[in-house]
Amino acid sequence: MNQDVYDNPLIGRYASAEMSRLWSPQTKHSTWRKLWIALAEGERELGLDISQAQIDELRAHVNDIDFDAAARHEKELRHDVMAHVHTYGDICPLAKPIIHLGATSCYVTDNTDLILMRRGLELLRSKLVSTIDRLARFAAEYRDLPCLGFTHLQPAQPVTVGKRATLWCYDLVLDLEELEHRIASLRMRGVKGTTGTQATFLSLFNGDHDSVEELDRIVCRKMGFDRAYAVTGQTYSRKVDSQVIETLGGLSQSAHKAGSDLRLLQSRKELEEPIEKKQIGSSAMAYKRNPMRAERMCGLARFVMSLTSSAAQTTATQWMERTLDDSANRRLTIPQAFLATDAILILYRNVVEGLVVYPNVIARHLNEELPFMATEEILMAGVRAGGDRQDLHERIRIHSVEAARVVKELGQSNDLMDRLREDPAFSRVDLTSALDSRRFVGRAPEQVDAFVAEIIEPIRERYSSELNQSADELRV
Repeated sequence: MNQDVYDNPLIGRYASAEMSRLWSPQTKHSTWRKLWIALAEGERELGLDISQAQIDELRAHVNDIDFDAAARHEKELRHDVMAHVHTYGDICPLAKPIIHLGATSCYVTDNTDLILMRRGLELLRSKLVSTIDRLARFAAEYRDLPCLGFTHLQPAQPVTVGKRATLWCYDLVLDLEELEHRIASLRMRGVKGTTGTQATFLSLFNGDHDSVEELDRIVCRKMGFDRAYAVTGQTYSRKVDSQVIETLGGLSQSAHKAGSDLRLLQSRKELEEPIEKKQIGSSAMAYKRNPMRAERMCGLARFVMSLTSSAAQTTATQWMERTLDDSANRRLTIPQAFLATDAILILYRNVVEGLVVYPNVIARHLNEELPFMATEEILMAGVRAGGDRQDLHERIRIHSVEAARVVKELGQSNDLMDRLREDPAFSRVDLTSALDSRRFVGRAPEQVDAFVAEIIEPIRERYSSELNQSADELRV
């Protein structure tokens, strides 16, 4: 590695090798060549003067790209597509006259972006379903472990560890639905010409509209798509890019939410992300066990979310049939959105698979608040034992105020139950059973069971072949 130039951390530290290869120059430009071959084949099939020998020559040189030569051509021509047309023609002299015949630059650039985005979404889908599966396993394992619930980040009615995990998991399920929709709805730009009117191709086929339409269909099929977008300008609508990046941004929102929750819970020592044997939490404070993976997940998620606004602005500022201010922006935003989302899902699965739960700490925190939450149950039990509802309510209120003062002002433990035990008005109430935390979690365990059975199992069945894939290595 050259240490004198900037190294994109998405490549050097975070994303998978597979996703990095997808957005590499080699994959991009070999796809351009495949598109030129598909175009030539289609034109030959429809009667243009293109020989099989020319096509065979093109096929023989799909992957042996001379990037140095392309750079030299681009420096002279100031046009990346024409630089690669010349580079391809240099090693395919027989086919050189018919490379890019009738096409505009966006034939290769736009169609390639759509091909790569679809493949990128498929790679992310595989990682996403694996993360959903692992998170659902965690939820099922801790379906009935009571823990303190929070609203406004203030103690609230108890939930279970498993039920809370279903909230994280269901966000990912909604992301999967959106991802599936985007994969299913992506199309090719197809063979549309310079401003989307197919005028050049109409000229090539001597005004034969049917042949022009058939060429569009042939190229789409050859590149693995069943259809092209109905109309385009020189480019396909940049709204497509915006929709795709919005999908990645939505997935990032879900990861950030879960990552933030995990960071808060690790601060409370209730849950803990996996940690390596020699991992250092702080260069100064040797005792620290920082939630670095969840923090990184949140940091990368914020980056992806920030890219959604760039894609939206690119869509909004396209002029007429196209303008070129989208080019440099898209070279950055589209690949990096995929690389960063890939890295997020690697982290998410890693954290979930190694998540450590501390039931005793969870129980201690819950028990500190449970007396206050049990007061309604205690009030009803006192009434059933023959007490006066209004009198009992006032006694509980007074005892609760004093117990809260002891906790907040004196820093001592919650002594509400001791106070109630000493009050004769509650002598016939079973205060011990009133503090059974399982009585306060409602249907949380059953909700976890239903969620796994009704939502997760169909996903597992649909993607059964992908669930046993090994996880990507967490490099740093």
